[in-house]
Amino acid sequence: VQLQASGGGLVQPGGSLRLSCAASGIRVSGNTMSWYRQAPGKQREFVAAIIGAGATNYADSVRGRFTVSREIAKNTIYLRMNSLKSEDTAVYYCKALGARGTYWGQGTLVTVSS
Repeated sequence: VQLQASGGGLVQPGGSLRLSCAASGIRVSGNTMSWYRQAPGKQREFVAAIIGAGATNYADSVRGRFTVSREIAKNTIYLRMNSLKSEDTAVYYCKALGARGTYWGQGTLVTVSS
């Protein structure tokens, strides 16, 4: 299983980014696919998940600003991030929870700064 995250970068407060996580060896449909993030000096925390038939779940800190989605044909999940704040600065990781185990991608850095 491989998870390739991309799309991070530098963005100003109030701006938007879309992260992608391309999966191989595991289907994004039918498995729980999640985004986590880890800010400097902090523990990794849950951000958002898309589950099974397509239900979604969000951390309170991002609900209403972030949207998780998936494109089954490309076996890819996305995280659309709007109204970004400085406290959203972190390395963002995608995670797959499958029948045979849990898998993590390598992370992509998002920096929100003016």
